[in-house]
Amino acid sequence: MSAPIIETHELGRDFRVRDGVRRRTVVAVDRLSVRVAPGEAVGYIGANGAGKSTTIKMLAGILVPTRGSITTCGLRPVQDRRRLARQIGVVFGQRSQLWWDLPVRDSFRILAAIHSLSPVAERERTDELVERLELQELLGTPVRQLSLGQRMRAEVAAALLHSPRLVVLDEPTIGLDVLSKQRLREFLVAERRTHGTTLLLTTHDMGDVERLCDRILLVDRGSLVYDGTLAGLSRTVGAQRIMVVDLASPAGDLVDVPQTRHVGSEGSGMRQRLAFDPEATTAARVLAAVSERAEVLDLAVEEPDVEDVVRRVYASRR
Repeated sequence: MSAPIIETHELGRDFRVRDGVRRRTVVAVDRLSVRVAPGEAVGYIGANGAGKSTTIKMLAGILVPTRGSITTCGLRPVQDRRRLARQIGVVFGQRSQLWWDLPVRDSFRILAAIHSLSPVAERERTDELVERLELQELLGTPVRQLSLGQRMRAEVAAALLHSPRLVVLDEPTIGLDVLSKQRLREFLVAERRTHGTTLLLTTHDMGDVERLCDRILLVDRGSLVYDGTLAGLSRTVGAQRIMVVDLASPAGDLVDVPQTRHVGSEGSGMRQRLAFDPEATTAARVLAAVSERAEVLDLAVEEPDVEDVVRRVYASRR
C-alpha cells in the first residue's frame, strides 16, 4: 500500500487572542485525524472560521501544530519545509505567486529556477501547461494586465510547473465566469488523470466539489464531522433526490406515487417534481409508478443541493 500524501493524527492548533483586557485561547483545529492517499481528489469544506486555512498552513509548514502529528508527502512540514516545497503546489484564489509587473513567461522562468528545474524539464513542462491551459497568447503580457480568469490559469500553471505530488487549491475559481470555471475544472481533472496528482480543494463553490472531488472532509469549529462521499453526506441528513417528469398531457398532481413526496407542478401538470429517499426506493421504481398513472415523455433526476446538505449538517450540531 502506498504511503499517504497527507496523514494527521489528533492534530490541533490553538491561538491566543485578546478579548478586551483578557487573553483567551481559541481552538482553530481540534483532534483532526485524516489520511489522504496518492491520487485522491478531496474536498475540504466548512464554514468560514471552521479551521480550513489553519490546516492548510500546517500542511505546508507555515504554522507549527500545538499538538498531534502531521506528515505531508511523507515529510514533516516544519522541519522539512524546504524539501516539502518541491513536493507541493498551492493556489490561492485571492493571492498571487506571480510577479505583478513581469510578463507571465518571466514568472514561469523565475519559478523554474527556484525549483531547480533543468532547462529541458522547464521547457517540456512549460510547453505542456501552456498548451493545456491555453496560455500561449498571454506569455508576453504583464500579470497586472490579465483578466481574473486569465490570471487564475497562469496561477495554476505556476503552481504545477515543478510537477508537485500534492496541489492545494484554496478557492481556485472565486470570481470566475462560468466558462473560465469549466476550463479550469476540465484541466484539473486531466492533470490528475495524466500525472496522478493529489488534489486538496477548499472552496465555497459546491460546483467545484461536485465536479472535482471523490471524497469530502467536512469540518465544523475545528473538528472533523464527516469523511466520505457526497452521496453519503446527503444520506447523513436524509436529503432527498428530485425526479422531474415531463408528461404527454396535462395531469393532476401526482400525490399518490408510493414513497415519494410531490413538491410542485408546472404547465397544468405537464411537468411535475417528486422527491424520494434513495435509501428507501430507486429512481426506476418511481418512474415505473409514475408511468402507471401517466405517459412520460422525458425525465431528469436532480441530486440534493450540496450547500443545503452542509447547512443541515451544521444545524444538526447546534
